[in-house]
Amino acid sequence: MSELELLKRIVEIKSTGANAALATVIRTKGSTPRKVGAKMIIYADGTIAGTIGGGCGEGEVIEQAIQVIAEKKCTQHTVDLTAGLFYEDGGICGGIQVVFIEPIH
Repeated sequence: MSELELLKRIVEIKSTGANAALATVIRTKGSTPRKVGAKMIIYADGTIAGTIGGGCGEGEVIEQAIQVIAEKKCTQHTVDLTAGLFYEDGGICGGIQVVFIEPIH
């Protein structure tokens, strides 16, 4: 998702009063599917726009984001891929991503 598309979606969320959160990769170590600055919007129903890498790690972030939306409080979540998770495209990641998750309201 481009920066312009991200901004358009945030403006739409704010103007419609929808509930959502923004997840941003703020730190990485080792091999990760996406790097610092990758962003994803998570809506209250669990749908997403953008990606921070897919797979189980992204699923963890979606779960955390739904909690952030409900509580309206920011959090950080560490996605630990050091177990060498396999991804659908055949890739292996073995690093760590730290993701900042903030409500959009």
